[in-house]
Amino acid sequence: MFSALIMTPVSDPSSFSTVSKCATKHLNLIYHVDFDKRVLKGKVALTLEVLEDKFSSLTLDSKDLKIFKVSANGQAAQFEVGTKHKSKGSPLEITLPFELSRGQHVIVEIEYETSPSATALQWLTPTQTVGKKHPYLFSQCQATHCRSMIPCQDSPSVKHTYYAQVSVPKELVALMSALHDGQVPDPSDSSRVIYRFRQPVPMPSYLIAIVVGALESREIGPRSRVWSEKENVDEAAFEFSETETMLKTAESLAGPYVWGQYDLLVMPPSFPYGGMENPCLTFVTPTVLAGDKSLAGVIAHEISHSWTGNLVTNRNWEHFWLNEGHTVYIERMIARCMESEHLRQFKGIGGWKELQESVNQFGANNVLTNLVPNLHEVDTDEAFSSVPYEKGFALLYHLEELLGGPEVFMGFVKSYIQLFAYGTVTTEEWKNYLFTYFKDKVDILNKVDWNAWMHTPGMAPVKPKYDTTMADACTALCQRWVKAKEEDLASFTEEDVKKLNSPQLIEFMALLLQEEPLPLSHVKKMQEVYQLNSVKNAEVRFRWLRICVRAHWEEAVPLALKMATEQGRMKFTRPLFK
Repeated sequence: MFSALIMTPVSDPSSFSTVSKCATKHLNLIYHVDFDKRVLKGKVALTLEVLEDKFSSLTLDSKDLKIFKVSANGQAAQFEVGTKHKSKGSPLEITLPFELSRGQHVIVEIEYETSPSATALQWLTPTQTVGKKHPYLFSQCQATHCRSMIPCQDSPSVKHTYYAQVSVPKELVALMSALHDGQVPDPSDSSRVIYRFRQPVPMPSYLIAIVVGALESREIGPRSRVWSEKENVDEAAFEFSETETMLKTAESLAGPYVWGQYDLLVMPPSFPYGGMENPCLTFVTPTVLAGDKSLAGVIAHEISHSWTGNLVTNRNWEHFWLNEGHTVYIERMIARCMESEHLRQFKGIGGWKELQESVNQFGANNVLTNLVPNLHEVDTDEAFSSVPYEKGFALLYHLEELLGGPEVFMGFVKSYIQLFAYGTVTTEEWKNYLFTYFKDKVDILNKVDWNAWMHTPGMAPVKPKYDTTMADACTALCQRWVKAKEEDLASFTEEDVKKLNSPQLIEFMALLLQEEPLPLSHVKKMQEVYQLNSVKNAEVRFRWLRICVRAHWEEAVPLALKMATEQGRMKFTRPLFK
């Protein structure tokens, strides 16, 4: 058996909970969703396995929760909510009315209520939805916000199954990151209905998710439905019709899909991220409804998380790159299988640019640009960037080049997934297994500057050599516009962009944004020949409007403001306002 399976205790700097003393095995949740007060009235029962002798107290994570009552195996238990930390919330200290030994189990039950300002929960008024008639609730727990929704061991080092019952007004639908287990009328209120969910695969707390709204669904594959408000459910069903092909491609690369169902939920426009890989139910931004399937990347990324992140999980957030670097690697392998190796290479180039932007934003000496940062007293939300994604990918791609190419390296990734499946992993364990798997190539691995890759701020120490075929066309067109004089403008035609695919069009715009602002005459000509104002694709539109605003084109300002305010995806909204 492989030695790294002996888990070295790694503490979690982002959690108060005592993960070395006990471990949650199952979580049973009862929620009453109150839209008037904007709270969840809750009762959670945690089944804990005791990991030490003479066990009689434990600490859980909580954040802005009102705790009413705690019991252990049905007996009242003493509890105290500790001092609130600036980002971690408050420790919930529980004293049991008895002592337990290692190997025993205890059920700790907590009655509580969330705060209207709970950081995991977003309560939308009817006007903030597409349909304008009903309110809407969604959660976003990653990285450390589950504790504002459930008192729990809010650390990815702990994995458990869960069951939930959620009472909502009967005109609304509740969904969770789990399998549906039927619905019943609420016996205590005839105007409400209780939805039930079960998650039989152990998973970390940050993947618990809930959504309540006027939702409809369409079947898009043998194990997939798409959910959204009825106004865009048909558009979404068309947009995500390739989901099953993508799932099958991912399975051929990484092994069987273990979560049963793979549904997609198109969020209201205020959702702050591109996607969130909640098990059985990926949340995606409505900005992916571009009408040209160019944002398959977002879905491929979230699908890939079903293996790296959800099945094999970073032990704490300092090792987040293990989740994201591998997920980007698999996402781009899906692009290679479904489209071409040229596209994978092109995405690699784009990713390197994103890494450069992040390093520039944080500063090249900022330790948060380390692949493995120190997160003691750091708010995980403030540490979030494309570094774990793209520096992580660059390392994996660099190793692929050194060790024998995509097939060889994907063989390692698949083996790593199978070994650590249902568990958690640190960078050290990943690296030990890399050396074990490639035992015949240890001399090559020893030449890698691991310290520079893992623990040094700034750009990755080695820039991979990507094939530039797809990128060259973008660069050429960009340079034509940059160098064009007034009299050259007549030489541009709609054929210029007809030759580019969607990712190339986005890259062409991104390159223009790196240059000095174009003269207004050029931008007006570009609109005239390329008709960019009518492009629906959010990634294209977002860059085009910034090009217009930088050229001081008055007419573009209201369009840019509209885009910045009618969706809330941070990636688009922040730069547009700037």
